[in-house]
Parts: sequence; C-alpha cells; structure tokens
Amino acid sequence: MKLVITVVEDNDVAFLVEALVDKGFQATKLASTGGFLLQGNTTLLIGVEDEQIEEVLSIIRSTCAPRKKVIPQITPELPTAIGVPIEIEAGGAIVFVIDVNQFWKL
Repeated sequence: MKLVITVVEDNDVAFLVEALVDKGFQATKLASTGGFLLQGNTTLLIGVEDEQIEEVLSIIRSTCAPRKKVIPQITPELPTAIGVPIEIEAGGAIVFVIDVNQFWKL
C-alpha cells in the first residue's frame, strides 16, 4: 500500500477531489499555506494500492496542470506601489509517494 501526499493550489483542489471520487478514490483534505506569495494550498492524503499509483498520478497530472498567470509586481522598497505586471507559473502539484507498512481504519 502507498500514501500519496499531494500539495495543490486551492484553485485546483475541487476539480482534483471530484476527479478522484469519480474514479473511486478517497482523500483526506488538509488546509496548508506556502509557496510563492504564500497563496493558499491544500494537501491531500490519498491511500492507494501499489497498482493504483499510476492512475492516481494521471488524475493529478490532468487536473493540476501548470499554467501561466499574470500578477502585479510589488517591490520591497515601496510595498504599496504596484509595478509592471509579471508572468509566473501557477498550478501544478507537488506529489510524494511513500510506503505504508500498516493501515488501520478504526
């Protein structure tokens, strides 16, 4: 058995959870914060059998694809001034797959 720990942007999490549930997977949601500009993230814990890893990774890839986003540039010297907009990459997912020695549902 494996535990898939997935960190995704809050904007993507509803689509990911819906896609996982449609395929019969369950996930536990944990609110988290971090990354560029300290935007909201959600961490999902997904327990799967070894042979289901590729299917779960495929669902994550298809629902959490990276995309370009334009944000206002803020300079540390003048935090209230808004500069020229810059393009950043948003979305995507950070995924950890770890072995589970024991699983108990109590």
